[in-house]
Amino acid sequence: MSNNLLSYVGWTFLPNLVTGWIQSLYYGITIRAGDPKPQPGTPRYLKHRQRIHIAVIVTYLLYTIYEADYWVRLNGDFYQDLALPIDVDEKKIKSRFRRLAAIYHPDKAVSPEDHANAEAYFVKLKSAQDTLTDATKRFAYERFGPDILKWQHVSSTRDYILVGLQSAGPLYGGSIVFMTFLSIIGYLQWGRYWRYLIFACLALVEYHTLTRPYWSPLLTKVLNPLLTTLTSHPPLLPFQFLTLAHKTILTFFIALGQLSPFFAPPSLPGSSSSSAFDEQQLQRLEQLAQTTEVETGRLLALEMAPMVGDEAGQNDMKGRVREWLVQNTIRSDPEVRDAMGRVMQRRRVGAPAGARQPVTE
Repeated sequence: MSNNLLSYVGWTFLPNLVTGWIQSLYYGITIRAGDPKPQPGTPRYLKHRQRIHIAVIVTYLLYTIYEADYWVRLNGDFYQDLALPIDVDEKKIKSRFRRLAAIYHPDKAVSPEDHANAEAYFVKLKSAQDTLTDATKRFAYERFGPDILKWQHVSSTRDYILVGLQSAGPLYGGSIVFMTFLSIIGYLQWGRYWRYLIFACLALVEYHTLTRPYWSPLLTKVLNPLLTTLTSHPPLLPFQFLTLAHKTILTFFIALGQLSPFFAPPSLPGSSSSSAFDEQQLQRLEQLAQTTEVETGRLLALEMAPMVGDEAGQNDMKGRVREWLVQNTIRSDPEVRDAMGRVMQRRRVGAPAGARQPVTE
């Protein structure tokens, strides 16, 4: 439980933190010393950050799935405790237990500490043997896991199924209420249909897995053959498969929520959110223009400070500024130059031979 909680908490800050580290490292490797690096807020910087952030989220999603599988394998199951295949019959189970009991019996322990460890291990082997040799308990164990050993007042397959479904009900009921609440307040809008569809498919697969006398074909014909053929991973029991499915779907929804800003379509121009955003941008531009005007006036007053009281000097400065504006701004405009050229051409019509022709820049 603590490992799952740490994994979920990691989603709140690790992707952004790692993205910043990788982006800084990427710029340090790909940009030579002395060359300018993309500044935060620029299109190039945002493009790099988006790509790195997507890669980090996908990598962390794969890691959380691997972590969940690691803990499933670490906890093991009764078949692994007895070192038996999942299709073993009752006779082989009893034979294997007698052999292991002769090796790990507590009476063979020397020290008190070894005796306590051997006794705990022997009890575990005895529980595995008792569960797997009872057809009803074996059915329940394969679908609900070792929690069935704590259930009371259950004796038939129907009793185990009812108790198991009741224990799974709060998970789905709480998840639906939580997803609906987030949708109402405006979160999880992008991909909402696919979230509900995937969640409904998971509930259907779990109900089929828990209530049928045979294992799910998804497990027996797809997942377990791939695991045992391509890797050294032991076959998954139905309850292990459902545990991994719960963790995978939950982390996938979290990852989808963090990726949605990159893939969600932009708001329509007529939407209220777009109008509010445009209004905020206009207000910021107006504030920027006012600030720039104030700064310009302050700098101009600072430049004119040495000429305070010297009216002739101020007039001379104004004339120079006016001349600079005419020479470098007005006359350099292409339309102004074309208009001046046409006027001078008309004035030169009928000029005597040898007269200097107007020069247009």
